Amino acid sequence: MSFSSLLAVEFKKLRRSKILIILFVPIVLVWMTAILNADLNFDMDAEGISPENNFLVQSFLGFVWFMLPTSIVILTVLLSQTERANRGLLKMLALPLNSSMLCLAKFFVLLSLLAIEIFLMFITYFPSALIASWQHDYHFVLSIGYVLKICAIIFVVSIPMTAVYWLISVLIKNAVISVGIGLATVVPIVLAINIEGWFAYPMSYPMKMMTAEMHNVATKMGEFPFEYIPWIPVAVAFMIGSLGLACLRFGSSERK
Repeated sequence: MSFSSLLAVEFKKLRRSKILIILFVPIVLVWMTAILNADLNFDMDAEGISPENNFLVQSFLGFVWFMLPTSIVILTVLLSQTERANRGLLKMLALPLNSSMLCLAKFFVLLSLLAIEIFLMFITYFPSALIASWQHDYHFVLSIGYVLKICAIIFVVSIPMTAVYWLISVLIKNAVISVGIGLATVVPIVLAINIEGWFAYPMSYPMKMMTAEMHNVATKMGEFPFEYIPWIPVAVAFMIGSLGLACLRFGSSERK
């Protein structure tokens, strides 16, 4: 079975599940909070950040710190457990196909879900900013190009984190333990972005980038650089290593 055929099968399974509904929950929570607290964006003079920039930055900070990693943890476990609950994985492995290819197909589906969630964050920003603008008679809406750039960067820097979470879901069959370990990795994110070795903690990449962006748009907060070296080689190593090990271990318990 070709990789494209495997992808078609995996996306067909996805349409039949309720996983897509989960993507809307964090988005709604983020923008509801942003709209309800929009007046707080006018109190940032000491930091030198405009209300419209603060509206976007603070909302995306909350998204990448907690909502995004948490939803990816849940999605990875759901993708794995959906197969195991119906013995679907065992049936797939009984077919003449490469288990590593199947693992990569499922990871591609997970990346697609990541992209969909970030895209939903992008398109819901504009009505949320318009509502806040109407409430406070102030223009909160930033340019489409700028918001799209932020979302694209978040997607790219989130790939290593997603690979690590996929590896955890492959190695640990118990859903409760897998979710528990995944959620536990969210706690140190704020600490990790403030140490020199932040690049060794993939879950911190999205928040590190967004915090650096906050310092870029604020005139009185100083520098908070996002160093591309050694981040790039370390991030690539995490992604390749996690996917490689996941492919090696994928379906190992079912084949026994």
